[in-house]
Amino acid sequence: MTTPIRLVLVDDHRMFRSGVKTELDPEVTEVVGEAPDVDEAVKVIKATRPDVVLLDVHLPGGNGNGGVDVISASKFVETEAKQPVRFLALSVSDSAEDVIAVIRAGARGYVTKTISGTDLMTAIRRVSEGDAVFSPRLAGFVLDAFGAAAGEIAEVDEELDRLSAREREVMRLIARGYQYKEVAKELFISVKTVETHVSSVLRKLQLSSRHELTAWAMGRRLL
Repeated sequence: MTTPIRLVLVDDHRMFRSGVKTELDPEVTEVVGEAPDVDEAVKVIKATRPDVVLLDVHLPGGNGNGGVDVISASKFVETEAKQPVRFLALSVSDSAEDVIAVIRAGARGYVTKTISGTDLMTAIRRVSEGDAVFSPRLAGFVLDAFGAAAGEIAEVDEELDRLSAREREVMRLIARGYQYKEVAKELFISVKTVETHVSSVLRKLQLSSRHELTAWAMGRRLL
């Protein structure tokens, strides 16, 4: 049996935290702590060492920077498996300023509170595995955060030149955290074709996972 993902919920609304817990599958996630503000969140994260922190962006306490303060104060905490604690922002806000701030601070993803319970479970699992996850419409903000315009190659190098134009498009979307079906819809191709392109990209770049692909793309400011 797979060990559940250990999760801490951070949101200043108790009813919202309760609602999120009803959407989570207890066989997949185990809520090991909750917090309503920055200071309590940091204490709980350090005490429980969760795999993932589901984090609201706007919180009382700390230095007045909400979720950014939580990440800054606890991003070097390690899980029991000696992996870094990973942060997934879950917020009602979809402003570029909020998205960029928490991603720069170290969050692995950002989704809005309009997300379905099923998609939230998927996002938590993927972040726990090291993937970057964003609501599709927020991806452009992440591009801005890393100084590259949408659809623009930020840097040309020998490795990048190995990829075809279509492989580059697929690579960017996968590295941003899109699921295969989302890439297929975005590029008007089949899921099977997406899988083929991803396999080709990983082979050409000598990478073994989506996590390595994301790190590779971020290193070249392609996200």
